[in-house]
Amino acid sequence: MPLNSDAARDSLDGLSVGDALGAQFFVPGRSLPELRAGRPPAPPWEWTDDTEMACSVYAQIRGDGRIDRDKLAAAFADRCEPYRGYSGGTVVVLHQIRDGRPWADAAGTQFDGRGSWGNGAAMRVAPLGAYFAGDPDRAAAQAARSAEVTHRHPEAIVGAMAVAVAASYAAASRTKPCAPEELLRAVEPYLVEGRTASGVRRAARLLGRSVAEAAYELGNGAQVSAADTVPFTLWAAATFAGDYPAAVTACVEAGGDVDTTAAIVGGIVAARTGIGSGDGVRGVPRQWLSAREPLPVWAVSDRADGEVEGGGGPDMR
Repeated sequence: MPLNSDAARDSLDGLSVGDALGAQFFVPGRSLPELRAGRPPAPPWEWTDDTEMACSVYAQIRGDGRIDRDKLAAAFADRCEPYRGYSGGTVVVLHQIRDGRPWADAAGTQFDGRGSWGNGAAMRVAPLGAYFAGDPDRAAAQAARSAEVTHRHPEAIVGAMAVAVAASYAAASRTKPCAPEELLRAVEPYLVEGRTASGVRRAARLLGRSVAEAAYELGNGAQVSAADTVPFTLWAAATFAGDYPAAVTACVEAGGDVDTTAAIVGGIVAARTGIGSGDGVRGVPRQWLSAREPLPVWAVSDRADGEVEGGGGPDMR
């Protein structure tokens, strides 16, 4: 079973930087042309619930090599800081878990017993997929377990599985070319029929189109659902697999739930590119990593926060 803790940490950095930068574009006056010109918003960039929950997933998978749903539910509940941008429904579920209600009951009662089909399970899972580099079966199975703690609806679970498998493929392709269609082809066996699966298949047909057209056809997360979020993010990750700044900038251009789309795309792409630039690959810019609010110490004890690896060459701006 090939495990890649370096790719997982790079994925967490890519996810958190995308999340924190994307969140900046909910502030009036932020400029997409300025970002494209290499002048991102002034730091610090605070991350949101996307990163907070991803840190819990990363810490557990790095420590245990698998998802223990009871432990993950407790971690989510204990670490929840509502001001980070959690949805009202998620806060309710996590508070119930903190108060002693079993996670399966708390998550299962959402939306008249159907469970949430939101994009929250997908937004936090890329580092898990990167950890299981080249092992998509394991990535998909553990992603499903991580999703069920808060999102019991099949659409949300499929969305998390698809993102994890994409990150697993991206991490496994770090040293070789990656054609856009190959990433989406890797995800295909794990798609269970539904709106999210249909959207991902539609994304494959839109490769080569513009960001605006892809977002129009696939959604941009504005509905905060897996079906409205995951197809576009996989399209963007496939399209810009070797160019982290371009991938995150595409999410900003698409609008919608920018912090979440940039977190998902950033987590997948950074699993392949790492940090910095070199050999024709543009990874997470060191300038952007320095601008991001530091990650919690409990999540990143394996590497001093702010320390970067991979890439090489000049900082990307």
